[in-house]
Amino acid sequence: MKTAVLIPCYNESLTVAKVVADFKKHLPDADIYVYDNCSDDDTSDVAKAAGAIVCKARKRGKGNVVRQMFSDVDADVYVLVDGDSTYNAADAPKMIELLSSAPADMVVAARRETSEEAYREGHKFGNWLFNFILKILFKSSFTDVFSGYRAFTKRFVKTFPVMTDGFDIEAELSIHALTLSIPCAEIQSLYKERPKNSFSKLSTFKDGFKILFSIIRLLKETRPMFFFGIISLMLFLLSVGISIPVIMTYMETGLVPRLPTAVLSTGLMMISFLSLTCGVILDSLCQARMEIKKLHYLQKS
Repeated sequence: MKTAVLIPCYNESLTVAKVVADFKKHLPDADIYVYDNCSDDDTSDVAKAAGAIVCKARKRGKGNVVRQMFSDVDADVYVLVDGDSTYNAADAPKMIELLSSAPADMVVAARRETSEEAYREGHKFGNWLFNFILKILFKSSFTDVFSGYRAFTKRFVKTFPVMTDGFDIEAELSIHALTLSIPCAEIQSLYKERPKNSFSKLSTFKDGFKILFSIIRLLKETRPMFFFGIISLMLFLLSVGISIPVIMTYMETGLVPRLPTAVLSTGLMMISFLSLTCGVILDSLCQARMEIKKLHYLQKS
């Protein structure tokens, strides 16, 4: 099988050579692609000197780079890994083997930190929180939905419509697999700290909120009945809560002295039913779209 290792990079001149060398050692027959995402340093030159196939990704953002990678590169098996030298290249053969033996179309390397410095507390808490959210909303069985180290079959890569443009790409990969019931597997993989003078590009709060909004958007796209049903229920309960004093006064006196409150309650109830109607209609459209995606996925060899 033709194997491609895909390494998105932004200012990783200190680490990219080691990443390329490690994967050349453990996957000697693989093509190593480094996609330089507008780096300000000499990432491209270092990667080329290490023996990688270097390409330019002009549109900023990891999601945009992954979209270009999946479109450009043709292979039977793909390994996606960050260029920061924190992941264990020795696990790549095992991940590729699982694609056929599991069988699976995506294998995720769940991170197991080797030291306190490897995983910042804020990132660790955020990862736990989003794992819990995806477990509730999408019945996820993943233990590390934000791992940047994954292996894919060609079928997965060529039928995955990348919609996000940043670090929320990992969440989109996981949710895509969950909503289409694509067979996946997960292994435990050692995760080490970045080398000295190498810094993470991930902002804990800025990217955290971006990932949260991305999950909400994907929830709306993939489970509209649930999304709009929750909104409808909240508006319904708010409308009933506001209307109780108005109804009690009317039953006692036969009058409606709080007319603005009555109008507000009526408006909220109407919006609640409109939201429920939107959910029903969009759910039918979503089911049809999912069937088309599933058929397209199954047609790929």
